[in-house]
Amino acid sequence: MVRDYNNRHALDQKLRGTPKPANADHLEVGHWQAIATVLASVGLEAAVERALSSTPDLSLRYCGPGEWLVVSGVDTPLGLMRRLDMLCGTQAHVVDQSDGRVLMRLSGPSARQILAKGIGVDLHPSAFALGGSTNVLCGHIAVNLSRIGEDVFELIVSRSFAESLFEDLMTMGRPFDLSAAFSD
Repeated sequence: MVRDYNNRHALDQKLRGTPKPANADHLEVGHWQAIATVLASVGLEAAVERALSSTPDLSLRYCGPGEWLVVSGVDTPLGLMRRLDMLCGTQAHVVDQSDGRVLMRLSGPSARQILAKGIGVDLHPSAFALGGSTNVLCGHIAVNLSRIGEDVFELIVSRSFAESLFEDLMTMGRPFDLSAAFSD
C-alpha cells in the first residue's frame, strides 16, 4: 500500500483561510523558517559564539552553555546547514531543527502583558534586554523566548507543542484583541 504523506505546517488547521488585517497586538507565525541547534565542543564555546555572531543575517538564541538556536530569515534549511558547517567546522555539532520547530513572533503594545500571563520571567526592558533570549516555560510548554524589538518577542517551540502554545497565546491575548496569521 502506498501512502502519500503531505508536508504541512503544524498550524495549518488553525490559520487556514483568508488572512485578517493585523491588530495592534499580533501573533505572526513563521511559515517555514530555517532553524538549527549548534552545540560547541568543550572548550571552544567562545570561538563558536564569535563565529556565529560575526554573521549579521543569522539570529543567535542562547539556550545554555555552549548551545544556541540559530535562525535565518534568508537561508533554506540546507543552506543554513552549509553556512553553519563552514562557520563552525569541527568546533561544533550542528543539527537542523527547521522541520521540528515553529517560530512565532508576538508584537504590539501589550506583548509583555500577554506573555506575563504564562511566563515567569521579568520582561521589563531593564531585565530582559533587546537581543536577549532564554529557555522558559509558557504555561507547561518549553519555549525559547527572545526579545527582538521594543515590543516584539519571538517564541520557538517544538512542532508537537505548537498548536497548544498557539491556543494558549490566543487565550492570553483575548483581552487585548490579539490577531494571528502566517508571515508572508
